[in-house]
Amino acid sequence: MIYHKLTTKHWLVLLLLLIEIVIASINPLEMGSYLLHQLGTVLMLIALFFMQKKYGLSFQAFALYILFLMIHVLAAHYLYSYVPYNDWIKTIFHFDLNQTMGWSRNMFDRLVHIGYGLLLTPFFLRIFQVWLPQLSKGVLLILVVQFVMASSLFYEWIEWWIAIGLSPEEAEKYNGQQGDIWDAHKDMFVATLGAIFSAVMIYKSDKTKN
Repeated sequence: MIYHKLTTKHWLVLLLLLIEIVIASINPLEMGSYLLHQLGTVLMLIALFFMQKKYGLSFQAFALYILFLMIHVLAAHYLYSYVPYNDWIKTIFHFDLNQTMGWSRNMFDRLVHIGYGLLLTPFFLRIFQVWLPQLSKGVLLILVVQFVMASSLFYEWIEWWIAIGLSPEEAEKYNGQQGDIWDAHKDMFVATLGAIFSAVMIYKSDKTKN
């Protein structure tokens, strides 16, 4: 079902995001970088409300979009590279994820990038449905995957453009490269994988319904 007006459940997920933003704004690891990341949150919320009002979204697309923003806000508080997810897992489940997986770096930024493709594909699909209503859903999903790939590249360009104006220390904190020269390539790759998986699930679900 496509919603143009916000219902109670829409406001509830928005409230969760607002609560998280308030908490995340308390003593972030580095306020300047945190605010820079939160500028992206504001711009994405503007895009969400515009699409919701102008063209309508399914609640699933709306909720997944908010979930992505919640992951992003958490990452912004810790500057992406320092989210202590492994400490949390060890405390709760007594399990060292990094050691088990053989990871030598903080991988939370990879989660955010795969979430970009995985969680925002329904939102992007709605945009393409509005722009190109004559195309089949299968073709639109292919376009969405390509859009995720292109926009991921564009985001990495923006990160690079911002970073060259910062000191080496500030650039490292903002970009979260963690010494990996292939960081941008891997981020784009996992975003693409997330989009492909989401697109396949949407396509199979649509086929099942028909």
